[in-house]
Amino acid sequence: MKQSITKKKLFSLLKLCKISFIVHDHSALHTVKESELKRGNITGLHTKNLFFKNKKNEYFLFSSIEDQKFDLKKISKILKLGNISFAKEERLYEILSVKAGSVTPFGLLNDKDRCVKFFLDSKIYESDIVNFHPLVNTSTITLKVNDLINFFTKNNIKVNIFDFKNNTIIKQ
Repeated sequence: MKQSITKKKLFSLLKLCKISFIVHDHSALHTVKESELKRGNITGLHTKNLFFKNKKNEYFLFSSIEDQKFDLKKISKILKLGNISFAKEERLYEILSVKAGSVTPFGLLNDKDRCVKFFLDSKIYESDIVNFHPLVNTSTITLKVNDLINFFTKNNIKVNIFDFKNNTIIKQ
């Protein structure tokens, strides 16, 4: 059994990398709608994180701004992903060690085989401050986008920047 990165371990890793972040504890937020209603005044962009798979059992994580619409057929065709659909909750937990409602790019730290291809919304990439769950949906962390990108790079996580407006990868 693999040892997963937990919320506490994530915070330690961020501190080790000298990354500043703010923790906001709250009741469990399972959906974007719940988050909008219950999160209070947390500054920065808020996100939607979706975990997909294709028939070849390839996995994809998309992190977008919270109100981004997904045209799966169009995205799949442009990125040549094949037919994609939501991955099963069991696989979400096996690969990213998070439960549905807690999906976050920080789960990629638990993807030991680096089998998940990660796409970050260009609107997030071009902003200053972003919010994600820290592996559980009872907290949100606020941090600088540049720090997030650098943290992933230090941890060998490839970040593909995806422009949803033009349906293109602008940076790999």
